[in-house]
Amino acid sequence: MRVDSVTVHTDRVEAVLAFGTTPLRTSAVEGLRERSLELLPGLARHRCRHAEGRPLTEELADTEFAHLFEHVALELMVLAGSPRTLTGETRWDWDHDPKGTFRVSLQYDDDLACLGAVKGASSIVRSLADGTLSPSVDTIVSSLRDVRLHDREDRG
Repeated sequence: MRVDSVTVHTDRVEAVLAFGTTPLRTSAVEGLRERSLELLPGLARHRCRHAEGRPLTEELADTEFAHLFEHVALELMVLAGSPRTLTGETRWDWDHDPKGTFRVSLQYDDDLACLGAVKGASSIVRSLADGTLSPSVDTIVSSLRDVRLHDREDRG
């Protein structure tokens, strides 16, 4: 998985993700749901905004990795101080984009913290997909809190 581009809009950040040899669906990686929730227990509070409105814990059994990325980024922002009411959206159009390309939009209350969450989510989701050691969530969240603090001081 790689982040091909990131665009900051006035109300959201959009990341374009490309999945090369990484599986597109979470069901392809055994134990992924459990590892995701162990790493980020707050994901258990997430609900998805589609017609069924199922909790993310159910979705994680078989959803797109880009959808997991969306929720990981949102949870990182929450842990760093963003409101839990922020939302995201994952979409794709493989008639327009190459297969395996997803567009993830994230609302934000701090654009720089959101950009940091995109970077952190990329590392975390990559490690979950590959079954490798995950980066430290505490370290990522600490750096996002620092960004939020400095951003507020700069706006001062």
